[in-house]
Amino acid sequence: MTDAPKLLRSRRTKIVSTLGPASSTKEMIRALLYAGVDVFRLNFSHGTHEDHAARFKIIRELEKETGKPIGVLADIQGPKLRVGRFENGKVMLHKGSTFRLDQDETLGTTERVCLPHPEIIQTAEVGCRLLLDDGKLCLIVRKVGKDYLETEVVVGGPLSDHKGVNVPDVVLPIPALTKKDHEDLRFALDMGADLIGLSFVQRPEDVQEAKDIAKGRAWVITKMEKPQAMQNLDAIIDITDGVMVARGDLGVEMPPEEVPLAQIKIIRKARKLGKPVIVATQMMESMITSPTPTRAEASDIATAVFEGTDAVMLSAESASGQYPKEAVTMMNRIITRVEKDVEWQKMMAANREHPETNTADAIVAAAQQICDTLRLPAAVAFTRRGKTAQRMARERPNCVIFGVTPTPEVGRRLALTWGVHPCITEKGDDPSCTAETIIHEALKIVHELNVVNRGDSIVVVAGMPFGEAGSTNLIRVVNIN
Repeated sequence: MTDAPKLLRSRRTKIVSTLGPASSTKEMIRALLYAGVDVFRLNFSHGTHEDHAARFKIIRELEKETGKPIGVLADIQGPKLRVGRFENGKVMLHKGSTFRLDQDETLGTTERVCLPHPEIIQTAEVGCRLLLDDGKLCLIVRKVGKDYLETEVVVGGPLSDHKGVNVPDVVLPIPALTKKDHEDLRFALDMGADLIGLSFVQRPEDVQEAKDIAKGRAWVITKMEKPQAMQNLDAIIDITDGVMVARGDLGVEMPPEEVPLAQIKIIRKARKLGKPVIVATQMMESMITSPTPTRAEASDIATAVFEGTDAVMLSAESASGQYPKEAVTMMNRIITRVEKDVEWQKMMAANREHPETNTADAIVAAAQQICDTLRLPAAVAFTRRGKTAQRMARERPNCVIFGVTPTPEVGRRLALTWGVHPCITEKGDDPSCTAETIIHEALKIVHELNVVNRGDSIVVVAGMPFGEAGSTNLIRVVNIN
């Protein structure tokens, strides 16, 4: 782990960065890693399996070089609802005019176009909205036929071939995983992705389908981008491994003024259950073409950090923008500055969740109090499946959390969790390990990463017998001699 100290972040909030044409070389991916990326996102809406496999290989090579577990998020596209094609490639829809969507594959006109999704026609009701081209156009259904919808144009504008359709007012009988998604999901799992981004979730059953396929090989991160998902928020967060506030699609189907409130609600629910949450979309959109962000974008990132999100995410900024490294560097700077502020520290303490009535929660709550009271530099959480480290992170202690696990896959998943620096240990699978053994391992880690000085103390949390999942029952304060 010779380079590991360079990659021990001074911040708690994590950075997720999307890879793409602008960030596919090993040199650029290494630069992004050292600039601050904790988890790399592979967007299966774009690129081929070969593209993603090549980037994944580079990430694992860098992981081996640095000794730092690096998370990989495979973001699955989900069903894309689109209109058909037009005679001249594009038409202009005027407010107040009538426009028909039907099953006829004939090229469209200013009066009609093909809608190759019978599920929408079968589910739509008079009065419901159809949003086209990322919400730029709005149609209201005035009549529902056997194989067509007659609509009134409420917000007009240009409409071209294959533009997207959103139906925010009804639950569509469409699975979250299409045939392409099944192929992509199985490829990502076989490749070794640590996290799966699940799109188009409307019900908890959608999440369960993906989890049944994953079979524990990766955490499922549910993308909250549908109003129907917000209506089922409690049930979805309860079953998922983590969530993403996908503000782009959420902002299409919900009024803009509702999106910030949805973001706060999702973050609070996820934090309560100790599930990692990512805030995504347009965080530094201007940096696709500019070397610096707008002041509003800097404030947007700061707000998400104050709200207690586990991670913030870059999309096109790092995947196809002109300044991928600069975007990561700036995001790192903003997060680091916010977390140094005393008001941020007060907010983390004020929003701390009450521990549940079980031994594990009582142990990590006590560990947090010890860390903050004694101003300890580190807490070391030994964890088999990641739960102990996640519980510790939920308490938001004012120190670095070392999530120590014998399982590399768990370490990579913990790269997404607030405040956790994952470490892989050879200790942990042997039930005969004593408390002294794990104390020695904890001291070895904090000394190697240069986070303690003589006279400091650290707190160690673990479960005995060692290596047994779900047995957190030990807490020790260890002095550094």
